[in-house]
Amino acid sequence: MFNKLLSALPVNVYQRLSPYLTEVSLVQGQTLHQPGEIIQSVYFPHQASVSIVVSLSDKSTVEVAVIGYEGLVGLPIILGAKSSTNYSIVQISGKAIKIESQILVEEFNKGKELQNLLLLYTQAQLNQISQIATCQSHHIIEQRLARWLLLVSHCTKKSKLPLTQKLISMMLGVRRASITEAAISLQKAEILTYSRGKIVILDRTKLESAACECYSKIIQEYNRLLD
Repeated sequence: MFNKLLSALPVNVYQRLSPYLTEVSLVQGQTLHQPGEIIQSVYFPHQASVSIVVSLSDKSTVEVAVIGYEGLVGLPIILGAKSSTNYSIVQISGKAIKIESQILVEEFNKGKELQNLLLLYTQAQLNQISQIATCQSHHIIEQRLARWLLLVSHCTKKSKLPLTQKLISMMLGVRRASITEAAISLQKAEILTYSRGKIVILDRTKLESAACECYSKIIQEYNRLLD
């Protein structure tokens, strides 16, 4: 599996960027970008998934976007910013392609294929952020958990996910006990199994039925804009 954005580039554009692309291994819990920190490098995941996380003054957190093989981590730099207001934290370990921000911005500013592609991706990610914000305030925890697991699975193309309840509760911005209750409910329905630090999706169709409409809307917009 390769990154979808890089795969969509015309051959001549990819060849110009290729000497500056480096494959790296991302580790769960690794922070790629911090608020106010200059974004030196951009990452194109192709096995890993990365969460964009908002942290509040009371140290609570909530995830506002998930980035996997369809996207890039470091979007602010192509919009003219040098830093982000949020954290970029590796959620699932795996490989990614790394490039220096300056190189990507120079190619982006040429105003052709790469610019068009990344602007479409920006629109898709803005839709994901707004859909997740709606989901957080309108849907019950079980639906939100199902939606979140589907997104992570989609981003990594994996059904076995090394995730703890603590991590999930941080991403969804809810109590750990609430995640436990929702996971037990999904396990009783034979949709997934949960053991310490690992979730296995048994029936994706049932999981989609348990989720709210937000998952399908997010994926439909990515497909509409980037396929």
